[in-house]
Amino acid sequence: MLDLDGVVYVGSDAVPGAAEHLRATSAAGMRIAFITNNAARPPETVAAHLTDLGVAAEATDVVTSAQAAAGLVRDRFGAGARVVRLGGPGLEAALREVGLVPVEADDDADAVVSGYGPEVLWRDIMRVAVRVREGLPWLATNADLTIPTAFGVAPGHGVLVETLARFTGVTPVVAGKPERPLLDETVRRVGGRRPLMVGDRLDTDIEGAHRAEVDSLLVLTGVTGLAELVAARPEHRPTYLSVDLGGLLVPHPEPVSDGAGWTVAGWHADVRDGRLTVSGAGGVDDWWRSVAVAAWAHLDATGTVADITALGIPDAAGVGR
Repeated sequence: MLDLDGVVYVGSDAVPGAAEHLRATSAAGMRIAFITNNAARPPETVAAHLTDLGVAAEATDVVTSAQAAAGLVRDRFGAGARVVRLGGPGLEAALREVGLVPVEADDDADAVVSGYGPEVLWRDIMRVAVRVREGLPWLATNADLTIPTAFGVAPGHGVLVETLARFTGVTPVVAGKPERPLLDETVRRVGGRRPLMVGDRLDTDIEGAHRAEVDSLLVLTGVTGLAELVAARPEHRPTYLSVDLGGLLVPHPEPVSDGAGWTVAGWHADVRDGRLTVSGAGGVDDWWRSVAVAAWAHLDATGTVADITALGIPDAAGVGR
């Protein structure tokens, strides 16, 4: 289950090597699904974008938080339920896909579902806010506070969720990561005996995997860097770690503790006087793995984050796997 932005692409460009890694992953017999908290775009649009980037994808390979939210509404209220849609075309398509009936903010309804949509009008937000405060059940596709855009990081749907929650006094049911409905919906649609969540964000992708009780792979092509990794709490720690999607295709050696530090395939990492140090040689992925486990062991034992100011990160281009 692949997150998109920061994993497969960054903005409008593919992550270097992503298409090649995913072709090899499919050839190895793994089933690939693409999942996204963005509820504005229908799966067909997402699949077309991926295809343009050289990543083979069909609409059935894409699962959105809008689809997960629609599934929750259908399960709770049944097919044919009338739903106020506060969001973009991707949300409307998801509602119709499962037999729900999108209606306007002032119409009789069984529930309201909100999602990111740049064309959403303030007048509709006001009407929905009043109806939720009066008791209309509310579900949200996601609660992401930010969203990447061509002009920079902008407010995401989570900002609207916080605004509505503050006004209404109601906390919505949320479908997207890190809540588990999106991952559950993906497993239901795509299948798989050993689901693996692949993402770049600790607080959505990796935490979502923990909540859904599935394994996770963190890749370092997106927002997570060394500072975030060494400070990760248990619910934000991945099962596996790799610099990119090539990690889907290689063995991941198990870290070994010698009581003073941790060794991973030629690298040895430990924390001395609060400072994280690494010695040895090997592949860049294994460097990151040794650093992570040593830092987490120190954090769990002391409650403090290891000092990384003197730590140099090896260049992936100059270190062989």
